Formats: sequence, C-alpha cells, structure tokens
Amino acid sequence: MNLDDRTWLWIAAACYFAGFLLGTLALLRDRKQSRAIMYVIVSAGFTLQTFGLYVRGMEVKGCPLGNTFELFQFTAWSATALYLVVGATFRLSLLGYFTSMMAAALTALSLAIPSWDATRRTNIFGDNPWIEFHAALALFSYGVFALLALTSVMYLLRNYSLKHKQLSGFFAFLPSIRDLDAIGHRLLSFGTALLGGSLALGAVHWLPNTDTVNLGKLFTTVGVWLAYGIIWGLRRADRLYGKTLAWWCIGLFAAALLSLAPVNSSRNSDSATASEPSAVATTPAP
Repeated sequence: MNLDDRTWLWIAAACYFAGFLLGTLALLRDRKQSRAIMYVIVSAGFTLQTFGLYVRGMEVKGCPLGNTFELFQFTAWSATALYLVVGATFRLSLLGYFTSMMAAALTALSLAIPSWDATRRTNIFGDNPWIEFHAALALFSYGVFALLALTSVMYLLRNYSLKHKQLSGFFAFLPSIRDLDAIGHRLLSFGTALLGGSLALGAVHWLPNTDTVNLGKLFTTVGVWLAYGIIWGLRRADRLYGKTLAWWCIGLFAAALLSLAPVNSSRNSDSATASEPSAVATTPAP
C-alpha cells in the first residue's frame, strides 16, 4: 500500500481515538474495559505510527525530529511505547484509556496544524549518529514524562475518590493510590535519568565544538532536566509527595511540551544561518 507518512499517522490517530472512544463508552456504562482489547487497539495505533515515522525518516534521511510536528509525533510515540511495557507489567487497565486519549490528542493536534509541518528539514544530524541518538533519547524522556503526567492525573482522581468516599463507577477501575505513587516515582526517576544521559551524551560533542551549540535549545532542555531533578530529589527526601507532587508533574510536562515549538524555531533559525541541514518547504497532505 503506497501511502505517505501523514496518511499512516492519521490512521494511527484514528486507532488511538477508537481506543479512547471504546474506553469512554465502557466507563459510561459502568463496565470495566477489556485490558486486552485496549492493548490491541493501542498496539495497532503504535504500529501504524511507527511505520509512518519510519516513512518520514526515510524521506528526511534520519530520525524525524526536524520540526514541531515531528517532535509532537515522536513524544506521543515514546509515551505509547512505554505504556505497552508498563501497562502489561503492572496490569493498569485505565492507563491504556488515558494513553490512547493523550496519543490521539498529540497526534491529531500536530496533524491538524499545517504550519508545524510546513518545512521538513533533511539530514539534520549530518553524519553524526551520536547526536541523533542524543536527540532521540531526549525526546523519549519527554514520552516518559508524558506517561508520568497521566499517572499523576490518575493519582489525583484516586485521591479525590478516597477523600469523598466515591469508590464506584469510574473510580472503581482506578489502581490503588500506593501503586500509582510507586509507578510515578519510577517514571520520574527513569525520565530524569534518561534526559540527564541525553545531555551528557550531547556534551561530549558540544564541549569541543561550542560554536555549534544552540543556546536557546540547551538552556531550555537543561532547565527541564533541572526542574525534574529538583522534584525527584524532593520526592526522595519525602519533602514533596502526594497531590502536590502530582500537580508538579502535570505542570512540568505541560511546560516541557509548550517549550518544543520555540526550541524548534530557534534551532531552525540557527540552521538557516549556518546553512548546514537542508530545509524543504512542503504542503502537508490533509
């Protein structure tokens, strides 16, 4: 089937939306959604999104991280990939519902804004696979933080249900507050370590070539890492926990997501000035 990358990604978004819709219908009927069915639907969306990103990668000659559209797609893909591991390991039935909702939102939003994909930058990493790995690792950590934000939302819902003694209906399907706290702590640790490793890997290249460093991108990424590092340290010291920690995790992910567009814009400006990677203007297909 000869379809372009955006068509594959639209079909993936439809799969994610189908999972969200089926989960919503099950909750409205006070029925426990089938974890197996949800897992299959999200897996199908993930497979289609993987193929769409693969086709895009072949076109741009590298990992597709060259514009805002690709950054949002890769973040959604990373979070979904992690869910397929975490959801199966911990048997979190509602996590698939929230993951499908977030993946549908991120993929559809990026597809619906043509300006985010108006210019496709090719060969942005040159012939340096380590820088490409550094960038992919950083974006994958954002996927971890996305899943952390989802578990934080579930934590707040479970906390609300316990305080107001509402244990039936939708709330009956939420994991225990202890499980959500433990999973959130592991995701926070993993995401912070992953982003720190990405920065360390990038520093190996940047330190001998400081003229190639995009300061806006660097300061923003380090700022995100420091923010998560601080709340991780406070969590380890038992000085930040519960609802406050959950709100911080949600807020930080929203800030990290919003920073992707300006960071990409500054990188495009630097690249245009340096005239290194090529940029091809395109008209995205609907």
